[in-house]
Amino acid sequence: MVLQEVVEEGQVEVTDTLIDDNNSAIQTSISIEIRYQALDGTVGAWNDKEFLETPSIHSEGDGRYPLETDSLLSSHRQGSDLSPGKSNQQSSERSFRRAGKGVFSAMKLGKTRPSKDDHQKQDEPAVLEAEDLDRKATRRACGLEPDTISLASVTAVTTNVSNKRSKPDIKMEPSAGRPMDYQVSITIIEARQLVGLNMDPVVCVEVGEEKKYTSMKESTNCPYYNEYFVFDFHVPPDVMFDKIIKLSVIHSKNLLRSGTLVGSFKMDVGTVYTQPEHQFYHKWAILSDPEDLTAGLKGYLKCDIAVVGKGDNIKTPHKANETDEDDIEGNLLLPDGVPPERQWARFYIKIYRAEGLPRMNTSIMANVKKALIGENKDLVDPYVQVVFAGQKGKTSIQKSSYEPLWNEQIVFTEMFPPLCKRIKIQIRDSDKVNDVAIGTHFIDLRKISNEGDKGFLPTFGPAWVNMYGSTRNYTLMDEHQELNEGLGEGVSFRARLLMSLAVEILDTTNPEINSSTEVQVEQTTSVADNCTGKMEEFFLFGAFLEATMIDRKIGDKPINFEVTIGNYGNQIDGTTKPTLRRKKEGGDGDEEESELLQNSSDDEGDEDGELVSVSSSQPMKPLVTDRNYFHLPYFEKKPCIYIKSWWQDQRRRLYNANIMDKIADKLEEGLNDVQEMIKTEKPHPERRLRGVLEELTSGCLRFVMLADKDQQHSSRTRLDRERLKSCMRELENMGQQATTLRSQVKKNTMKDKLKLVQNFLQKLRFLADEPQHTIPDVFIWMMSNNKRIAYARIPSKDILYSIVDEEMGKDCAKVKTIFLKLPGKRGFGPAGWTVQAKMEMYLWLGLNKQRKDFLSGLPCGFEEKKTARGQNLPSFPPISLLYTKKQVFQLRAHMYQARSLFAADSSGLSDPFARVFFISQSQCTEVLNETLCPTWDQLLVFDNVELYGEAHEMRDDPPIIVIEIYDQDTVGKADFMGRTFAKPVVKMSDERYCPPRFPPQLEYYQIYRGNSTAGDLLAAFELLQIGPGGKTDLPPIDGPTDMDRGPILPVPLGIRPVLSKYRVEILFWGLRDLKRVNLAQVDRPRVDIECAGKGVQSALIQNYKKNPNFSTLVKWFEVDLPENELLHPPLNIRVVDCRAFGRYTLVGSHAVSSLRKFIYRPPDKKAQHWNMTGEIVVNMEPEVPIRKMETMVKLEANSDAVVKVDVSEEEKEKKKKKKKGGGGGGEEVEEEEPDESMLDWWSKYFASIETMKEQLRQQEAAAAEAEEKEDMEIAEGSKGQAKNKEKSKAPKDDKKKKQQSAPELPEKKNKQKIDELKVFNKELETEFDNFEDWLHTFNLLRGKIGDNDDNATEEERIVGRFKGSMCVYKVPLSDDIAKEAGYDPSFGMFQGIPSNDPINVLVRVYIVRATDLHPADINGKADPYIAIKLGKTDIKDKENYISKQLNPVFGKSFDIEATFPMESMLTVAVYDWDLVGTDDLIGETKIDLENRYYSKHRATCGVSQTYSIHGYNTWRDPMKPSQILSKLCKEGKVDGPHFGPGGRVKVANRVFTGPTEIEDENGQKKQTDEHLALTVLRHWEDIPRAGCKLVPEHVETRPLLNPDKPGIEQGRLEMWVDMFPMDMPAPGPATDISPRKPKKYELRVIVWNTDEVILEDDDYFTGEKSSDIFVRGWLKGQQEDKQDTDVHYHSLTGEGNFNWRYIFPFDYLMAEEKIVISKKESMFSWDETEYKIPARLTLQVWDADHFSADDFLGAIELDLNRFPRGAKTSKQCSLEMVTNEAELPMVSIFKQKRVKGWWPFVARDENDELEITGKVEAELHLLTAEEAEKSPAGLARNEPDPLEKPNRPDTSFIWFLNPLKSIKYLICTRYKWLIIKIVLALLLLIMIALFLYSMPGYMVKKLLGA
Repeated sequence: MVLQEVVEEGQVEVTDTLIDDNNSAIQTSISIEIRYQALDGTVGAWNDKEFLETPSIHSEGDGRYPLETDSLLSSHRQGSDLSPGKSNQQSSERSFRRAGKGVFSAMKLGKTRPSKDDHQKQDEPAVLEAEDLDRKATRRACGLEPDTISLASVTAVTTNVSNKRSKPDIKMEPSAGRPMDYQVSITIIEARQLVGLNMDPVVCVEVGEEKKYTSMKESTNCPYYNEYFVFDFHVPPDVMFDKIIKLSVIHSKNLLRSGTLVGSFKMDVGTVYTQPEHQFYHKWAILSDPEDLTAGLKGYLKCDIAVVGKGDNIKTPHKANETDEDDIEGNLLLPDGVPPERQWARFYIKIYRAEGLPRMNTSIMANVKKALIGENKDLVDPYVQVVFAGQKGKTSIQKSSYEPLWNEQIVFTEMFPPLCKRIKIQIRDSDKVNDVAIGTHFIDLRKISNEGDKGFLPTFGPAWVNMYGSTRNYTLMDEHQELNEGLGEGVSFRARLLMSLAVEILDTTNPEINSSTEVQVEQTTSVADNCTGKMEEFFLFGAFLEATMIDRKIGDKPINFEVTIGNYGNQIDGTTKPTLRRKKEGGDGDEEESELLQNSSDDEGDEDGELVSVSSSQPMKPLVTDRNYFHLPYFEKKPCIYIKSWWQDQRRRLYNANIMDKIADKLEEGLNDVQEMIKTEKPHPERRLRGVLEELTSGCLRFVMLADKDQQHSSRTRLDRERLKSCMRELENMGQQATTLRSQVKKNTMKDKLKLVQNFLQKLRFLADEPQHTIPDVFIWMMSNNKRIAYARIPSKDILYSIVDEEMGKDCAKVKTIFLKLPGKRGFGPAGWTVQAKMEMYLWLGLNKQRKDFLSGLPCGFEEKKTARGQNLPSFPPISLLYTKKQVFQLRAHMYQARSLFAADSSGLSDPFARVFFISQSQCTEVLNETLCPTWDQLLVFDNVELYGEAHEMRDDPPIIVIEIYDQDTVGKADFMGRTFAKPVVKMSDERYCPPRFPPQLEYYQIYRGNSTAGDLLAAFELLQIGPGGKTDLPPIDGPTDMDRGPILPVPLGIRPVLSKYRVEILFWGLRDLKRVNLAQVDRPRVDIECAGKGVQSALIQNYKKNPNFSTLVKWFEVDLPENELLHPPLNIRVVDCRAFGRYTLVGSHAVSSLRKFIYRPPDKKAQHWNMTGEIVVNMEPEVPIRKMETMVKLEANSDAVVKVDVSEEEKEKKKKKKKGGGGGGEEVEEEEPDESMLDWWSKYFASIETMKEQLRQQEAAAAEAEEKEDMEIAEGSKGQAKNKEKSKAPKDDKKKKQQSAPELPEKKNKQKIDELKVFNKELETEFDNFEDWLHTFNLLRGKIGDNDDNATEEERIVGRFKGSMCVYKVPLSDDIAKEAGYDPSFGMFQGIPSNDPINVLVRVYIVRATDLHPADINGKADPYIAIKLGKTDIKDKENYISKQLNPVFGKSFDIEATFPMESMLTVAVYDWDLVGTDDLIGETKIDLENRYYSKHRATCGVSQTYSIHGYNTWRDPMKPSQILSKLCKEGKVDGPHFGPGGRVKVANRVFTGPTEIEDENGQKKQTDEHLALTVLRHWEDIPRAGCKLVPEHVETRPLLNPDKPGIEQGRLEMWVDMFPMDMPAPGPATDISPRKPKKYELRVIVWNTDEVILEDDDYFTGEKSSDIFVRGWLKGQQEDKQDTDVHYHSLTGEGNFNWRYIFPFDYLMAEEKIVISKKESMFSWDETEYKIPARLTLQVWDADHFSADDFLGAIELDLNRFPRGAKTSKQCSLEMVTNEAELPMVSIFKQKRVKGWWPFVARDENDELEITGKVEAELHLLTAEEAEKSPAGLARNEPDPLEKPNRPDTSFIWFLNPLKSIKYLICTRYKWLIIKIVLALLLLIMIALFLYSMPGYMVKKLLGA
């Protein structure tokens, strides 16, 4: 009914009451006004005055719903049902935002949101206090719990009523294209299953252009390398991520020959970088042969690949012995989601044609030619080059053509899916000298394909791609050439290219297939002209409303602006006129054009028949704004431009992208809001998040609705269809997930859900990016004197018009603030930070026939000025607008303070002042000297600000204010320090100046400098209209209150923060590491503390060298601070050096930007932590399996201590299982116990590493499980509610449960368990919060911050450190504190602090090992040694360097005596030893020992797991646990310890139990309390009040850094430090951690017989097959010790009898299961290098040949730790024993000692299948060196213990019977040709020799004429 009425009348109003979920009416009614306009415009057009907002016209009718707050907060559905896609709910949004509005402005830069000042409905100040809100919400929600209410659409930035301004973009500096440091590190570990016989493999590692090789391993198919390579690059990110990493295995490469390729693997750097942690760790790359597509895989290569950019730190998973047999299939080197079976595919890239190319050659020759012959050529010779996966293809060159036609296709053959993400397509200009790029485009394969099960293969086009680059004017040397290569943002349109892409998966079984992977170029058919869409005429209109902030360098010449779209509008570069591709009858292009215009739109055909584009404004002389900037005097007269252009009509693509962009913008805005609310601790951020999700859901549904109507028109490509399908699927899915998530958002799940929603945002942004271009971007250039100065680039989709509101570009028909920037490299660094010009610009782009509304979004109140010929045509565009309405305002800028500013002077401080720009006025605050946190407290008043347009528009949409912060210099101009934007709160003359909007509140605005943040500004801005009564109506300005400040107005009372009195106590401890100031050393430093104008000075340090600590520890001062903690000013710490004659020099300064962490909050007496009554029994049975752990008290902090016990326990179970030999036969279960004497520190270490890895694995599993659960929940939606209850339990419990359920394995015999320590895979500091529990370290900075990112890092500016702390509290403090026992008033809040007098300490540094060192020598290795520096002590352990090792095990401890505080910074460095020249630093790490020493976490000596007085786990601390415990109790004022009978101890109100006996070396048991005391120490964090986690016995892993390569890890060092005060009893000797010595063994292998060996030779008598068999064997890597049996000649059955013994002596490391060999690397090596290689015995069977190389028949490799048990007979021996290792029982020779049996020899046949080539009966016997000496045995069949001769048949001696025949046979068949060749060669040599011999004689004869 209603709809019918709408259609007939064109408009209708409907009023109705709302109902809630229970269908009962509530007291809110809503009226909707519905307008209808048919698409063909039959129902009449809109009047201008009908709506204030931009009308949203849907064919099905739609309306505006000004919701009231009540309805909005009503039960959580109405909001979303009412307005599916609209955000016009301003009234409510406004009110909420105000209520919870905080000090952090919503206008964050870079996030492109305009200011917090959101727009209210005309005059209804509605503000809700937060509690009030709660109440209403609860009432409305019919008693729902507050956790389920959502606030939809309470957006920070609303779509305002007049909606005439869009948001400014704030990122100024282009970040793309700037080079950065990268490091690619690749470890090649080993290869397996290489295809080929008896090969000598080398691995070639290629990154980009650089190649490196591993060493060569001889005759093995599974070489073990473990070699590490590092490649360093300094290139822009784009270039880096497109580089290809190629790993190839080459067979037998040496100096003379390049070797043959076995197989290779390719991947681009970007793929590695997108992996978690930027790395692949221990993964197997699949090798394939690019030359032969039909062949299968060629082997596997195990490697680690990591890509590190500056500032990324990579957490390497911990390196330990890899015992688990590698599951190759499960660990392939492929990103997630790529199938392991990749197929070959052909990529067809078709290049059709290009147009709009720029001129690329000089025109001198062309002009000459034209003059002589009259021919006119196009000055460019283009061709297209495509680069993909490291291969290049080129089309042919089209000579002299601006519109070349190629119709060629370039075919790449590559594995699919490819591991290279981007295809680079470049149009290049061919030139005799060098070819240059004209333009570059990248196609991202992820965007043109979809890997889901409903996905599609990559497909593209046929579509045009637009290319951008440098400006089009031709110069010989183009300074922006890089832009044409695709680096950085293009500054001008270059050309567009019509192309398409298709992929075909190859069927490699097909025999016809061309198996080469070379790039091919072939001809292809051309495409129809209309395939890319129907040509339409587009109209672009722009109006320049303001041009200010023009850089003063160009202020003296007239300035004009040029707008271009494609080549249209570009007048100065003399480009070719674009010929339109639709000539019907070959007439002249221009006539053609006008003729088409006539037909283009019937109703206006006659009006704009002669519309000629105007693309640039008139030149105008700028006026001075102030000494930095100029402005153009566009007062009431605003110039306009308009351009007509023709493009294929593919608007649908852009519309879809716009809808998604808008959803994403709104989501991002909402998320920023939520984060802001969390940051400023506002109530109920979870409701806002629910609101955001609600909006997301409705947005997604709206997209599905709109996109679905997309009618099938001919020019849609396959990609259009597939993308539409997948976008609709994704968004529908996202909408459902958002609904589900919304119901799960609770206070406690907030953080996790926020992360998930962030993922939605990334996905939306990814989907919205349209790969197939349509209309090129719009460029706005500022020209001075016809030279291009600065530009802005605006994506055409942002200004594209549509009648559907959601599809409209976000800046279409809106006023947008644009900042112009310098092009290309000129815009890097400081040049790019200064604004070249700030423009207010209005743009509209749409079809020419839709252009009637193109002025609708301009501020009202103007007259149009048209050119003469368009004078009275209504739709003719104006060339300027004359504003008749103007409003006068006064702007008040309340500049309160700034914080954390940029340090612009060499002192490390700045002299900041702020400059505020509004329209064409600017004012400055005063300069405050020497501070980074200025409090200006100043009001700037701008009078008579004139704004053009209607008053109501101003109120909702004021222009933005630009605030720039500068550093005043005495000479030269001020330095730019940063910039921010704000929107003022506007008061019209008819409004009252009263709450809630006025006076405005101070807010924080983020200051940006380039792309990096540079502080915050605290300010408020109000724009007050000056009414007819003049300024008298304005609220009064209170005159200057400070007389001493002269004419400066302070910020008025209602706006400045409310202050109250605080006391700030400062703990002065000492100064450290002060550097020289002006070459003079610091001698008498003092610290000045200042906060909000008050402050205190420390005592003077009389002699910094002797004692750098302060004599007076605590001082305080009182100061007035704002009540609101977020507004607290920073506290400044400055260190000055007092020189003679009362001079002071600033040494360095530090600003504590937030005092929040130092505010004292009195403890909550009711908390459980303070509950001292009653006893809580903490039950700790050390040997109990973990199931019983649930009786433990629930620990508040972190349950780490407990968890640790658990894991190790269960770990042991696992380990025992593993040791049972994989559940092998019953016999080996009685494996011998590791007896006490065998265990050493390393056993403990390796056991702990296993535990750590297990814990990491469990955490990952738990995380994965949680994630899975989450996904399931999201997917299941409705069912999720019930589950959610369980989920909300804290994850900690979850983990604990898991770990408790795990060990319920069948209990085994209780075995002795190895004590463990804790291995931290990071620095101890990160685990214990830098040990700043009471003593904080503040870095003192001096020197200016570097201008570009590369030079001065924070590190280089540090000139020392101040140690101390502070405590801030409101002054009248409650008395309880002073009443406590032992309160010393002189220490204030800092009670119980140790004295800071110098103290002598014994420091014991243990260095375990280093991993992944950066290679320092040419050979890709290093010779590392340790250097330790502490104070004056400098230890260089140079003679004990470790040769050619990147993972050296040092195993050393060093004792150093030091005196704190003078010597407290320990530096441990790893150097590379060099025979000649100085040693290079590989990397170093610094440890602050003082903080560790004084920390409450007791980091002096780690508390071990158990207490024992002998053996490998002896207690290291001189104090026993009981002594430590009593000391801790005394210091913490805790009652205890009281040891009771029966193994109980009571501390405070916690009771611990434990064992009470200890065994000494002789096994005597004694009573002791130490175990009990240790139990308490290990759970000290449970003790109320005084408790905190104590540092356990540990090994920490510290990254090694090199100052020359800042931010990139150079390796890691595992170590720990013990410290013992010298005034205590001395500690025992250091724990011995020296590396284990390998044990000497001898392996005796007896080869008894072989059987079924394949027969190689043909007998030349009988033709029967036979073989001359021998067996070769070796144990160590490179056949260094290979031994051969004798030859069994002429075996006819493949049977051979040998009875031959090999003897292999070797050194073996039991713990690591590696053989250790030492050898010189080459003849030139200085020393032997130690290698560790897996213990693998290789046996090979060969066929001996006399005159040629022996033939390799087969081999078997036995890993001595786990190899299949030999078969009892030859019959039972099968191929299974090699292929199916997993199921077979495995044995270890180290446990069995003696094994005999049959094993198969295998090799690969032609089809790469494994086949048996023989069997061998062998016996392996392992002896230790001592046993071998006692029972010696001879090699071969020699004495002692000789073996009997084998019994061989006579046939094997045929050689001796018929020697002549055999020789003849040999010569005739095999070597005939060789002999002939040799004879010929000899003849030739003789002739040459004769010639040379006789030549001189003849010459002489000839010369003398004889």
